[in-house]
Order: sequence, then C-alpha cells, then structure tokens
Amino acid sequence: MSIKFRLILMNFMQFFIWGAWLLTIGAYWFQNKHWSGTQFGAIFSTMGISAIFMPAITGIIADRYINAERLYGVMHILGALTLFSIPFVTNPTTFFWVILLNMIFYMPTLSLSITVAYAGLKSAGNDVITDFPPIRTIGTFGFIVALWVVTFSNNETSANQFYISGAVALALGLFSFSLPRCPPLLGKSTNKTIKESLGLQAFSLFKTPKFAIFFAFSLLLGAALQLTNAYGDTFIQDFKKVPAYAGLYAVKHPALIMSISQFSEMGFILLIPLFLRKFGIKYVMLISMLAWVFRFGLFAFGNPDGGLWMLILSCIVYGMAFDFFNISGSLFIETQTPPEIRGSAQGVFMMMVNGFGAFFGSITSGFLIDKFFTYPDHSKNWHGIWLTFAAYALLIAVFFPFAFKNKYSERPLQPVVPV
Repeated sequence: MSIKFRLILMNFMQFFIWGAWLLTIGAYWFQNKHWSGTQFGAIFSTMGISAIFMPAITGIIADRYINAERLYGVMHILGALTLFSIPFVTNPTTFFWVILLNMIFYMPTLSLSITVAYAGLKSAGNDVITDFPPIRTIGTFGFIVALWVVTFSNNETSANQFYISGAVALALGLFSFSLPRCPPLLGKSTNKTIKESLGLQAFSLFKTPKFAIFFAFSLLLGAALQLTNAYGDTFIQDFKKVPAYAGLYAVKHPALIMSISQFSEMGFILLIPLFLRKFGIKYVMLISMLAWVFRFGLFAFGNPDGGLWMLILSCIVYGMAFDFFNISGSLFIETQTPPEIRGSAQGVFMMMVNGFGAFFGSITSGFLIDKFFTYPDHSKNWHGIWLTFAAYALLIAVFFPFAFKNKYSERPLQPVVPV
C-alpha cells in the first residue's frame, strides 16, 4: 500500500469520525433531549477547552518522545471508547464531561494527522504544498459520507450517530500503526536548554510579530469556525415547526443540505496552492474572513423553500471560508518554522483556532442566543442570530488588513527560527 493511499485512508476516517456527529449533535441536543442553548454552548466549548492544551501537549510529545503515528493511533482508540459511552448519558452535566473527554482525545489528532501526513510525503520525496491538498480533500469526502450515512439512516436526532462514529474511530486507531513512521526529531539534538527539553520552543513564535498577529487573528476567526457546525442543522430542523415548510425535502434531511459545504471544501482545497502563490497568506486569510460574512448573512435570509438558493450558496461559500483559513494556516506554519518544532507549532496553531477561539465562540454564542434570541416558547430568532455572527466576521475582516500588513506575507514563504 503506497504512502499516499495510506494517507488518503487516514484522512477519510479522520473526518468521517467528526462528520458522523458534529453537525447533527445540535439536532440530538435540541430536538431529542430538549436541553438549553447555554448548556449546548458549553458542549461545543469542549472542543475549545481541549484544543487549548491537548494539541500543544501532544505536539511536544511527538517532537520529543513518541512517534507521531503511534500517538495518533492511541488517541483514536481512546476516543472510540468515549463515543460508545455517550448514548448512555441522560443529563447535560454528564454529557459535558463525556464529550470533553472525547475531545481531549480527538482534537490533538487534527494536528497530529497533519504532522504524520507531511512527514510521510516528505519521506517519499513529495512536495507538501502541492500534494497534501488533494489528499486532504478525501478527508472532506469522508465527512460528507458520514453525514449521508447518518441522515439517510434517520439518525440525525438519534444516539446511533455516536456508535457509527465510534466504530470508525476504533478502526482508524488500529490502522494508524501501519502509517508512515514519524519519529521525534527534537530528541536528536544535544546540549538542550530547559525550554528545548520541555518542547516549548514553539511558544517562542509569539515573540515574532508576524506570528503574534497571525495567532491573534487565528483566535478571533476560530470563534466563528464552528458556529454553523453547531447550529446549522438544528436551524433547518426548526423549519419543521412552520407548516409551510414542514414537508419540504430540505427540512426532512438538513444534513444533506449541510453536506454541500463539504463538497465545496473539496473544490476550494485544490485552489489553495494557486491562491497562496498568487496572493500570499494575508489576502487568502482576508478572503476567508469575507467569506464568513457571506456564509452567515445568507443563512440569515435563507429558507428551505424560495430561499433555498441562499442556503445552498451559503454552503458553497463555506468551503472558501473554512479551508482558505485552516489549510493555508497549517501550510504557513509548515513553511515558516524549522522541522524540529513543527509538530509543536501545528499544535499551537490548533490551540489558538480550535482552542481559545472555539471556546470563546461557543460560550459567547450560547449565552447570546439564550439571552437575546430565544423567545418565551423556546423558539429562536435565527435571523438575528445569523446577522450577529455576520457582523462579527465583518469587523474582523475590516481590521485585519491594517494589523497584518507586513511585507513578508507577499514574498515566498521561508522558515523563521524562533528566538
């Protein structure tokens, strides 16, 4: 089995695991369990909490002590066990702790999968900038397949989605031990300082202005990344309560509509190398921010009938909004940092985006929805919710070009050694 094919299988299962429940957990929460929005915000914050420290910690371990592919496999096996236990949870407090434990195991695998993929491609003499994006598109396809499996098996509001996810997580955990070897590199150096011994060199990147600005906006935009994942499916599910929309196909299978977002990802991922070379990281990130404005704005005015085109267009825009930031950001880290700390640096990037950013976005959105956009009958003002999210993304886009104005963003990417 070739390295590329093994990495393709890895990416397919990596995102199948997430796709089986990430977009539909909101429907399970609100439509099945009928728990509150503030509590749900706390559930989605578990991604942020775990991503604040786990990717950085596992990055340090992978740089210093253990082969990244082995650590990756162990994390998925442990994650599978927690997924299998979720259907037995009967109250929101316990649900929070179980999901948090699952996220502690899953979130680091996002950055570890990148580390393993880049190491495998390089060992085979491939160029990560041109060869990784097509492989990554298969991960998005895995996400789509998971969504379809869940929606066409009528499990969008069922606990079965967690069994489906857990089975694939267990399979990937076992498969991971056949992935290309990715041994620690930091351990090969001698005369290490205390900082080097602890694997904390990557945090020195904050001393470099371009990285400080990059990580700051990573946090701010990270707050927006999971909002439609958290609320998109249940937003469309809520149209069932309106007689004029209740019988429409889009309302019966909202996950199918949401999966258009992942098809869009597959297309835009392939455009990333072209956009990076033509515009540089600064303008690719700015395009992503503006795309988030349209993503939320189209949801605000769309509906499953005459406004279905807005929902579909919003899903198409999502590919640009999500991938232009996430994948370009990881490539920026890969090409701007020395090999010895790239695992840790990818972990720090994940910490800012899916850690502090996701935590801030989840907690704040849950509070705002309960406080200002929930009616006495517990229905929600989705128009106001999406417009508020759009306004937030627009503010980030307005300030970003003025803060991130260094000329390096328009020059060929070269590694920078942190001090």
